[in-house]
Amino acid sequence: MNANAAETIHYTVADTSLGTMLAAASDRGVCFVAFDDSADALVAEAARRFPGAAIEPSGDLDPAWITEVVDRVEAPGSAHATELPLDLRGTPFRKQVWEALQAIPPGETQTYGQIAAKIGRPTAVRAVAGACGANPVAVLVPCHRVIGADGTLTGYRWGVERKRALLERERQ
Repeated sequence: MNANAAETIHYTVADTSLGTMLAAASDRGVCFVAFDDSADALVAEAARRFPGAAIEPSGDLDPAWITEVVDRVEAPGSAHATELPLDLRGTPFRKQVWEALQAIPPGETQTYGQIAAKIGRPTAVRAVAGACGANPVAVLVPCHRVIGADGTLTGYRWGVERKRALLERERQ
């Protein structure tokens, strides 16, 4: 898509039980996982997220990591995201939040306030919520494991129904 690109991001679109998913990787690791009803919308979102990069289908490369990403959707509690190399791009604060999210065991949840306290910023609850919303790799950084202070499922960038389904699968 961009002949003068500084880097190439390869992607694969897969149909999952939670809908259409796009998973993309740079040469450093998985950098984007998202859900939508439209593959075209997902590719366009990847292009917006990585301006200046060439966004190319994986094609014959068929990376082995895509199978693991799909497995995380279908059986999210069966593996830990640390096994896949991730290329997480964000502010130091967001990266700190995403690291804390990866420490939440499958099937368990924590509140935004608990995450804020865990990273030493107990008053940064709204900023933690913002970091969850900016999470570039659905399921691999498990922002679906974060709930409201009253125990309810709060918003999820890819829909509360997907969040509920992921949590139910992890608890089985």
